[in-house]
Amino acid sequence: MEGGGIQQIWRSLNQGQRAKAMKAGAADGAVLQHSTDRSLGNVCKFIPEWNLRDITAPQSDFFLDLLKHRATTSLEEQYISGDHELITDMMRTRNLRHIDPFKDCYTFFIDGDMYGNSFKLVKDKEESLQAFQPAIRAGLCVPQSTGELILLRQHQLLQCLNIMIEDVLEEGSTTRSKQQRPKKPVNAASAALSKLSIKAKPSKLDLPDLHNSALDQKASLDDSLDLLCTEPVVFAHAVNVWFFSRPELVPDEKGRMLPAHTDKYISAAALDAVHSAVKSAAIWNYMCRLLEILKGLTDKSHRAVVLQEISNLCHMEYTRAQAIFKRHVSTRTGSKWFKRVSNAYDNGNARVTMKGNPELLTREDPQLHYMLRLCQPETNASKSVDWIKKLDDLHKSHPGDRESLHEPEIDALCDLAIIVGFIHSLSPAIAMPSFNRKRGQLFVSRSAELETELNQLKSQIDLGDFVIPIDNLLEPGMTEGALKTLDQFIVEKTGMRMGFLYQDLIEDCISRLQEQLRVKSEQETKAEYVPLPAEAPQSQEIRVQQRKQKEKTRPAHSSIYEITPSERTPALEDAVTTQPPQPFKVKESTAAVFSTLFSRSESRGSVTWTAFEAAMADLGFSVIPKFGSVFTFFPPDDMPVQGSVTLHRPHQSRIEGHRLLEFARRLKRVYGWAEHTFQVA
Repeated sequence: MEGGGIQQIWRSLNQGQRAKAMKAGAADGAVLQHSTDRSLGNVCKFIPEWNLRDITAPQSDFFLDLLKHRATTSLEEQYISGDHELITDMMRTRNLRHIDPFKDCYTFFIDGDMYGNSFKLVKDKEESLQAFQPAIRAGLCVPQSTGELILLRQHQLLQCLNIMIEDVLEEGSTTRSKQQRPKKPVNAASAALSKLSIKAKPSKLDLPDLHNSALDQKASLDDSLDLLCTEPVVFAHAVNVWFFSRPELVPDEKGRMLPAHTDKYISAAALDAVHSAVKSAAIWNYMCRLLEILKGLTDKSHRAVVLQEISNLCHMEYTRAQAIFKRHVSTRTGSKWFKRVSNAYDNGNARVTMKGNPELLTREDPQLHYMLRLCQPETNASKSVDWIKKLDDLHKSHPGDRESLHEPEIDALCDLAIIVGFIHSLSPAIAMPSFNRKRGQLFVSRSAELETELNQLKSQIDLGDFVIPIDNLLEPGMTEGALKTLDQFIVEKTGMRMGFLYQDLIEDCISRLQEQLRVKSEQETKAEYVPLPAEAPQSQEIRVQQRKQKEKTRPAHSSIYEITPSERTPALEDAVTTQPPQPFKVKESTAAVFSTLFSRSESRGSVTWTAFEAAMADLGFSVIPKFGSVFTFFPPDDMPVQGSVTLHRPHQSRIEGHRLLEFARRLKRVYGWAEHTFQVA
């Protein structure tokens, strides 16, 4: 559609069609009849201009003018040109108030990273308030009780406009239903607002699409593992997360819990951090290998064998992601709803169960209610779809709820949403069979054995010289020393480095799967297929000796899951397959975003999620929001590399610290970008 598509369609609609488009995007079709309509409560005090009389008036360009203003001006300009005045006027004349007084809290409306940030005065209040006076006199600093109302107005109005674009295009286009996803922004206005997409209409994906989606997730996890093993700040963060989420911190049935700061658990947390990263990368590698094999099969019986392996692998990955999500919820937001069962363990970890009925929170705390539902063992991947959607809807209408969560909870929710979304897309595309405990257990059963073997080592490992205290990992050489010692310990106890344990697991499973397919082809009758006999169980001593022997005969190369930094080859700089792109001529704000992302400075600052989305939109990218704050960015048709990239919206919607490294790594890996790629036009 041409750049003027929205204008052309809007001007061709009569008043009834305009009203239909406006109501289509509203809950239950309820919108203001006019600017002073009180039927929807306080809505008329926040967005009085969003009403049927003004928006749908025949021959009126009111909607187009509003859209243009919001799409082409900064939030600060919108604040100065009317948002601040309208809210303060409503507070003065119509008794608009925020439910929270936010005592001694102030919000700044200064363009850039400071926009919308709030601060609480704790000490030296008079002196601090005096420092705020220039901004207060300029109207750029207001009490937070006022600031929250202004931000809510801006969010609601932009949300209404964004949804309206979808409905106008739906109303006026005869070809839109044939499109699988928006590859280009419809026009300048929708490009600027694309970052605020609320709904993405799902389309049925085919097998190549699903394979590409799995490859994207695999690449993301490979990058995460690489960062974990090469960037001390990332490794230290991961160890902290695992240390402060251990189930021993959940009170038992008598209210007893182990001390939070106990050095003996830090070494185990380091092992958990590395093991989890390696295992998740291996799972998605195996997923990609299975989908690649499936693409080449036409025989129904052969496809059935591979599909069962895929189904069981999906079930395994969902169970793993759910367990990690439960781990973080039980030690943070939902801690009062869990108990640790004393002297009971699940695969080496203290057993934690839920107590009480989450349904009691339906009205009191819907966010926690949905999160607890996702933690219940009876909530499978299919049921999780509805609970994640409910969480998404809640976070869109009440963004503050999402920001109240802890960062590890949001990260775990995103990981859970990825496998849930993948299964949700996979099932209709390839007729997935149900989970089966007898068939298709090649990877599932053997990886469970390997996990048990590694978990049993947690009580024996000692990395105290490097990881106590955890921030010691940020000192020169400490992270590399910890990982090298960890690797040597794993070799001593298992006979093989962790990376090769999982790499060999994948190769052995693929080999056995192909052997199953070969044997099945040779069967002369159509009798029920009998899989290859399971391998005879081996003692730990024999298994270790066999691994050590294999290590002696292995060619000299590192594992794709190598954890020792000095052994990781090739380096990322050598692994990027794309040619360095020609420099992009971009506006100053876009250049600033990528300069911060790719900077190697110790004090490189931070980037807001909104600024990042705007920078990607400036390059012509479109975005599809998925479950649980997961977003996929699609490049414009004229970009040399056409691969998409999937990213998680971070905690507090701010990209900072180790997140900057993660974002930069993904963009460099996929598109070959670096700081010098972007130049101010």
